Amino acid sequence: MLKRVLFVLVAALALAGCQKESGFSVKTGESGGYTYEYVTNDPLKVRVYTLKNGLKVYLSRYEGEPRVYTMIPVRAGGKNDPANNTGLAHYLEHIMFKGTASFGSLDWDKEKVYLDSIEHMFNQYARLKDEKEREAYYKLIDQVSNEASKFAIANEYDKMISEIGGTGTNAFTWVDQTVYINDIPSNQLDNWLQIEANRFRMITPRLFHTELEAVYEEKNRSLDNDYWKTYESLFSGTFPTHPYGTQTVIGTIDHLKNPSITEIKKYFDTYYRPNNVAICLSGELDYDKTIAMIDKYFGDWQSNEQLPEWKKIEEAAFQAPVVKEVIGPDAEWVHIGFRHEGRTNEDYQKLRLLDMVLSNSQAGLIDLNLKQQQKVLEPVSMVEAMQDYSLHMLTGRPRDGQTLEQVRDLLLGQIDLIKKGEFDDWLIDAVINDLKKNRIMASEQNYSRANDMMNAFVYQMPWQQYVSEIEALRKYKKEDLMKFANDMYNDNYVVVYKRSGKDPNAQKVDKPQITKVALNKESKSAFHETILANKVEKLKPVFLDYEKDIQKLTMKPGIDVLYTPNTENDLFMLYYLSDAGTNNDPRLQAAVEYLEYLGTGDLSAEDVKKEFYKLGSNFGVFAAEDRTYIYLEGLNENMEKSVELFEKLLAQAQPDDEALRNMIDGNFKERDDQKKDKSAILWQGLLNYGLYGPQSPFTNVLTNKQLRELTSAELTELIRGFTQMQHRVLYYGPRAGKELVALLEKHHQVPERLTPVPPAVNFTMADMRQPSVYWADYDMVQAEIVFLSKADTFDAARIPATRLFNEYFGGNMSSPVFQELREAQGLAYAAFASFNTADKPLDNDYFFGYIGTQADKQPESMKAMMKLIQDFPRSEAGFDVAKNSLLNRIESERITKADKLFNYETARKRGLTTDIRQQVYEEVKNMTLEDVANFQKQNIKDRKFNVVLVGDRDKLNLKDLQQYGQVRELTLDELFGYERPIKVAAEKPQ
Repeated sequence: MLKRVLFVLVAALALAGCQKESGFSVKTGESGGYTYEYVTNDPLKVRVYTLKNGLKVYLSRYEGEPRVYTMIPVRAGGKNDPANNTGLAHYLEHIMFKGTASFGSLDWDKEKVYLDSIEHMFNQYARLKDEKEREAYYKLIDQVSNEASKFAIANEYDKMISEIGGTGTNAFTWVDQTVYINDIPSNQLDNWLQIEANRFRMITPRLFHTELEAVYEEKNRSLDNDYWKTYESLFSGTFPTHPYGTQTVIGTIDHLKNPSITEIKKYFDTYYRPNNVAICLSGELDYDKTIAMIDKYFGDWQSNEQLPEWKKIEEAAFQAPVVKEVIGPDAEWVHIGFRHEGRTNEDYQKLRLLDMVLSNSQAGLIDLNLKQQQKVLEPVSMVEAMQDYSLHMLTGRPRDGQTLEQVRDLLLGQIDLIKKGEFDDWLIDAVINDLKKNRIMASEQNYSRANDMMNAFVYQMPWQQYVSEIEALRKYKKEDLMKFANDMYNDNYVVVYKRSGKDPNAQKVDKPQITKVALNKESKSAFHETILANKVEKLKPVFLDYEKDIQKLTMKPGIDVLYTPNTENDLFMLYYLSDAGTNNDPRLQAAVEYLEYLGTGDLSAEDVKKEFYKLGSNFGVFAAEDRTYIYLEGLNENMEKSVELFEKLLAQAQPDDEALRNMIDGNFKERDDQKKDKSAILWQGLLNYGLYGPQSPFTNVLTNKQLRELTSAELTELIRGFTQMQHRVLYYGPRAGKELVALLEKHHQVPERLTPVPPAVNFTMADMRQPSVYWADYDMVQAEIVFLSKADTFDAARIPATRLFNEYFGGNMSSPVFQELREAQGLAYAAFASFNTADKPLDNDYFFGYIGTQADKQPESMKAMMKLIQDFPRSEAGFDVAKNSLLNRIESERITKADKLFNYETARKRGLTTDIRQQVYEEVKNMTLEDVANFQKQNIKDRKFNVVLVGDRDKLNLKDLQQYGQVRELTLDELFGYERPIKVAAEKPQ
């Protein structure tokens, strides 16, 4: 039976991959005057071009919406930084957003004089050792920088990208690469290429000292992040002589405080050359026209014939485990790392298999032996792929009373099982099929396609190797994996114990004094004007028609079935969606978790997971505040068997008292850990307290006592009641509607009459008539601050102005919030704001503003944010950018596939019957800056605000907080509500 199921799975995946013949051969093609390489049977249909100057171009055409996802990778990252000047690649990434001689400047010739002086001054600054001398000299740098800023046009790059409808503008630097990202309308490809070609020709370190302060803030954020500190410790232990471990991408504090613009320019001149760069595009593009455009704008870019050849630094083998320790306020966990060869080495493929045999989220050894059996909290295996080496990581958190050393031994014990061959014979084939299915799912996203092409370039992987590597895994047998484990896994690991406590070696980058710089927001360069003047064929927006785009069927006994066909591949998604969530019954959260540990009458919980994995399917249940989602995903070929097993589990889940006791014990430990998590304290505890007060959807949870009193009988009754309650079905897949309904009526076990959804507890936002400041103490360098203001109840008529206000005020790098707080004053690395629309008709909208800053900048940061909130910053140029950006984005946006269903559900929840984007588009076309100003005046200005923040009591200025309202420190018990009894409406079964 098992062999037949796996055979069907392999056959279905081959069909989904659209392979007409076996084999992946490299072929050469010629079209439009350009030669390219391609690989037969490549589902992404990638063409790889190489221009005469060495520039690599990867193109993948994917239809669905008229947009193109763009990545420009440079093969230079943290490992290429000089050992005495770390952080250069990352600094350069920031500077690449500052413009060139052509854009970003009012008068380049005059500005250049100042910029050259600033470069010389920073070189001199780095030579000074006396702190008083350095402080005095930095004031001179600040003065000259302020003069230079009078010639700068801040964020002109981002403004141009926004105006052409670009989104997701970003970049990242890692050990091997620096990558620049955008998502643009396909009709703006020519404009985008013009902008990028100019951008990659030269760097201009304008507004350098305020951007330097942003990098300082980024460094301080990493010093506040226990996970990142542990990660760096693992790398330093695993790579004691290679730059992967001897230096960090962001750089040392000493190097950050002594930046050299001259060295950054040298780095740019060396590595930012066409023979070290690629352009990776996926989306609705024409191959011939696109490569011609790229050649037009990038073809004359001069290559570097003396490009340094990177030579891998060989690491010596470990003779014994390396033990490291990191201390910080967050909860405890353990990282174990094994060093392996790089991404393109054949051993990486065995590592990939071994990693999935250990942990595939369903039927891996770690999944079943540690997570399913509740022996470790959050155990996982993962691989960090890099060019020179790869890192295999095992991670887990301890249960109550468990030591980190015991967690280590349990994780390592799973590798021992592979060494001895103590895993199912079918698992390797199932893992390979799972990898193939995941690649098919990923290929539905332009981001994933572009990301795959980017990685192939960075790791110097022939595209043929990428396309064929999953099928190539089939040559490995169980014995190969056993041998690999025995050869590669011994006492040659690094273990990092993350322990809770105060870090005795805590560091921070101190802030320099900075004078607010000029931004010249109303100005445009001649290059910018040229881009705006370019005529492009306008795209017509396409809006959903819920009556046509979603088929509405009915199954017995009157259950709505919402259906959208999948015409692309053989995958399906099936959801049972109920309007009952934790606000209706807080026990639902425990019930959906409990289901993970249950079997049926003839199948153990472990067997259930294995059977789903064999079928290439996965299931899950998720309880939100006002919804419960029960979902099943997988291959259409095995859908009926999957639904049958799924329904069997829901209807016949067997109580397991031991599993329940272990789950509750784990919940107690997780609750304790959550109180040590800065993100949970701010974004869950404080945020909800600021909006609602002590009673909120977040604190509507069972107390520890109520949790302990739960019984297996009542939770299994809740589980069996999921499908007995009123619900609807959402389906995206290749089956015809009638066939789907017939399958569901055969297997979906429901009563003749569904029970109604129980009443929910409704939570109303606090009135905020008396402004309050709520804060929590946490051992950290930074302060993270959120401003909150309650607005009126939901009104669909307000949505168009809301969207335009958000785009203008705090939505991107050209917004006043970002420009003023980061660009002009260097007060924060992260700053943003938005007016949030309620999800339901009777709920309130609210304003939200965030700033993450050094604790000693708290008063001035809060003052600057409040000034922006109350004194609406007017900029006609900024408004034009926001308006054009929003309209262009809507024109090129297409809601497709399963997203149609969830867009409809979002509208339905708000009481809407049409696609709101159409109303937004029609109204925004006629809006002016005055309309946005009036929106701010009516909905935000002069409203009362609550402020919430998290920071170290010894670093915060508590006295300054008093001007914003009554200041109150909140305890963790108040924030999380685990000790405050709540009402459970449903009775326990007798």
